[in-house]
Amino acid sequence: MTFLLPEAFSDALSRHGGRLAVADPDGSLDCAGLAERAHAAAARITGHATSGDRLRVGLYATNSTDYLVSYLGTLFAGAVPFLIDSAFGPFELSRIAEDCGLDLLIHAQDAAVSPPATEPPVREDEFGALVVSRVREGSGPRPRLLGTTEVCRFTSGSTGRPNCIEFSGRAVHAAAANWARGTGLSAEDRIACLAALSNGLAFNTSLLAAFLSGASLHLSRGLPTASRVTRLLESTGATRLVAFPALYESIVRRSTVTGFTTVRTAISSGAPLRESVRERFTHLTGVPVHNYYGVAETGPLTYAPEGGGSGLGASLPGVRLLAGPDGIRVRSESMGSRYLNAPGVFEDRIDAEGFYRTGDQGYLRDGALHLTGRTGRMVNVGGRKIDPIEVAGVLRGAPDVTDAVAFEYENQHGEPTLAAVVATGPGATVRELREHCAAVLPSFKVPGILHLVDEIPVNSIGKPSVVRLRRLLDDAQTG
Repeated sequence: MTFLLPEAFSDALSRHGGRLAVADPDGSLDCAGLAERAHAAAARITGHATSGDRLRVGLYATNSTDYLVSYLGTLFAGAVPFLIDSAFGPFELSRIAEDCGLDLLIHAQDAAVSPPATEPPVREDEFGALVVSRVREGSGPRPRLLGTTEVCRFTSGSTGRPNCIEFSGRAVHAAAANWARGTGLSAEDRIACLAALSNGLAFNTSLLAAFLSGASLHLSRGLPTASRVTRLLESTGATRLVAFPALYESIVRRSTVTGFTTVRTAISSGAPLRESVRERFTHLTGVPVHNYYGVAETGPLTYAPEGGGSGLGASLPGVRLLAGPDGIRVRSESMGSRYLNAPGVFEDRIDAEGFYRTGDQGYLRDGALHLTGRTGRMVNVGGRKIDPIEVAGVLRGAPDVTDAVAFEYENQHGEPTLAAVVATGPGATVRELREHCAAVLPSFKVPGILHLVDEIPVNSIGKPSVVRLRRLLDDAQTG
């Protein structure tokens, strides 16, 4: 069977052969060099095949040229890449390996992947600093992939287990092509990408989209601090900055801001960016912040051009949005097919007209989307969706804990974070509870604020009183 994405990448790399394709702090590759390394990696991946079924390859690493080589190598091998958030811990990683029937895992040498691995990692020169582990032996039962699936990505599910979204090559290509067309991405652009390539913000705006346009992709490493961003922008002459709202919050807190001379566009998504932060950032840097709205299951949906007013902008090409009492619904050319490991859940969110129910509340004004809240319980922290019920359940399993409630709360900087109020006996400590959570949950699901009490306050019908819980935290923050 012929797949779309290998052909699309091969064609783009061939057309732009001598141009810079990707760079990180350790080096760079032009398009021809990237294609050469990716095909060598593909030959190594193909050598791991043990049956006629397509190999399923998990990519579990931070952004780097080696990550990109591994991703393209997987596609060129006719295998299916599963893009796993590097913030997931060993427990969640083992769930993914089991739920999705992964064959191989490409990861950093020091990554904590021993629970799902069935043999030691093998160093393959084509993958640079990354290594390959086999995580599945034999040909036992596993969920069957759709024949059109070419990439899988993950989102936090309502059960707490990461839902694996299957995407056809056509959907991935449409997301990239429509983003490039709708935002004016060109071969003259240099993209400084501070979001993980496994996340929809980077995947949709900075991966295939860059190569289709002939733009260059510049990747950072480590925590995206304001100082690291400045160095990246100055060293690359970036014209586009792609980052989560937390980074813009960090930048505006600095007394002086430099490095934005060449940047024409800053793109924010994953969580709401406060209007005051957007205005302050533009005042300090001279760079407009363009809001972008997307959903993991449906791809990029809106973009707010410069001078486009408030809100999240109008629909991108290939997107149709509806707003009503039951929330925002969307139909897009970049929509996922289903959840591999949660049969029927994705399908239940599609209405009779083929629209996906996003779970967001909002309205359309003059064609621009404005969000007002969520129809569900998920908490959005730094662009990642967290189920507070899952987190509270983990806390209740800790020693000396009698009850726990988790919810969204603003930290001292006014940014949304996950907080938990925990009823405990005299032996529990905040440190022990953090360690308990970290042993089971990925780091981004560990509450940023933990407050211990003797008893959870309740309302008149015996349910936890969110008002009183928030007051407890307010008092603790100011006390």
